[in-house]
Amino acid sequence: MEFPRAMGQPATRALALAGLTRYEQLVDVSAAELLQLHGVGPKAIRLLREELTLRGLAFDGD
Repeated sequence: MEFPRAMGQPATRALALAGLTRYEQLVDVSAAELLQLHGVGPKAIRLLREELTLRGLAFDGD
């Protein structure tokens, strides 16, 4: 799992249960889709978006 620790365990678990464990996988989903996962909130989306931007990636639709 490579997601930021600051994101929190509930969001990290929710992503893992959805089969999302790497940043490259997040380009196939939108932020809105991720917000539907129990445990994923605005803070997690913000942190993930920042990390995606650093890697030259973006959520689907961003």
